[in-house]
Amino acid sequence: MTDRAFAVVRAGALTTVQDRGRPGHAHLGVPRSGALDPYASALVNRLVGNDADAAVLETTLDGCAVRPRCAVTVAVGGAPCPVTVDGRPVAWGAPVRVPAGAVLEAGAAVRGLRSYVAFAGGVAADPVLGSRSTDLLSGLGPAPLRDGTVLPLGPAPGAAAAPGAVPWPGPPGELVLHVRLGPRDDWFTRAALHTLATRAYRVSPASNRIGLRTEGPPLERAVAGELPSEGMVLGAVQVPPDGRPVVFLADHPTTGGYPVVAVVRERDLAAAAQAVPGTPVRFIPTR
Repeated sequence: MTDRAFAVVRAGALTTVQDRGRPGHAHLGVPRSGALDPYASALVNRLVGNDADAAVLETTLDGCAVRPRCAVTVAVGGAPCPVTVDGRPVAWGAPVRVPAGAVLEAGAAVRGLRSYVAFAGGVAADPVLGSRSTDLLSGLGPAPLRDGTVLPLGPAPGAAAAPGAVPWPGPPGELVLHVRLGPRDDWFTRAALHTLATRAYRVSPASNRIGLRTEGPPLERAVAGELPSEGMVLGAVQVPPDGRPVVFLADHPTTGGYPVVAVVRERDLAAAAQAVPGTPVRFIPTR
């Protein structure tokens, strides 16, 4: 086994290929997509000597297992999880050499939600609109992994793998999202805006790569009726008819008709990728 590829032994609940995404195509109805935790994705790439935008695997909750067909350096990071090679424990958050034919398994997340698996050379799935990312909303990019899927690896990078473990931010015990109000905050009552800024919400189990849904007090509308569809951006806090805010993540729709009460600061969204259901959420308005 010398070809640069790997086979999926266990796909897990949801494992997708992700890189930095495909920004700039909203006018075509194509979301940005890309790794929900871009910092974790960039760091595992650094650990194996890749550029930060190389494609990795993003797992959800229960990890995945793969069998490389060539010897390759791999790193698992993001949500902490047990990592094994042919059943033997190896390091999480550090480069690991995996022999050809051995099974690398990233187990269930101990804390957080999404782990990232980087291979030296990157996952070399065919790019679509300049990205190898799986987009769950539009269906672009490689399909979510299934048992038996085989994916190619890129050429081994010229840069050496990082020498050892690096510091990792921990998954959030509380998700703090700094927001700018608008563009449709005037569609909500003053009491609703006060509720958004002062009351605690929780991450809903219905959350996914499209949006982080919340449970908590509904936001009261000041304007009845619905908007014509308008453009949506990453981090938009849309309020559907039940009044519970939804934070749009990487696979969000590019248009929508429910009012957007605020927009989350982009650098806060990586923590949203690791917030498990039930995590407290606070929205902090800023200027």
